[in-house]
Amino acid sequence: MPSTVSRRLATLTTTVTLLVGAAAMAAPNASAVGSSACRYHITRETSTVTANGVNFRTGPGTGYAAKGLLYKGDKFIASCGVLKDRGEHRDAWMYAKLSHRSKSGLAAGTWGWVRDGFAVS
Repeated sequence: MPSTVSRRLATLTTTVTLLVGAAAMAAPNASAVGSSACRYHITRETSTVTANGVNFRTGPGTGYAAKGLLYKGDKFIASCGVLKDRGEHRDAWMYAKLSHRSKSGLAAGTWGWVRDGFAVS
């Protein structure tokens, strides 16, 4: 006959499994996207990040995973972009390639998405 501790452990394990499964199902399922999401072309010029801790994302929006962080002074070359509507606001996102290794260690040549408000040309 199982002990009280064994039964409680089994109940706890089942509960955690169910909660983790429900959280995974509720999480957004944004897959990485490249230049196919672009809606306009950007003349290739070097841009510089103007803030610290800027997410370099797998797609144009906060629902996409971050590949890593960019810091003030990191440089990239923008290729194209997209405007995303958020109610009364519009966010511009640039698809870009890092021109140098980032301060956080992302390799030069890495492609990703940066919100336009965090960089200057």
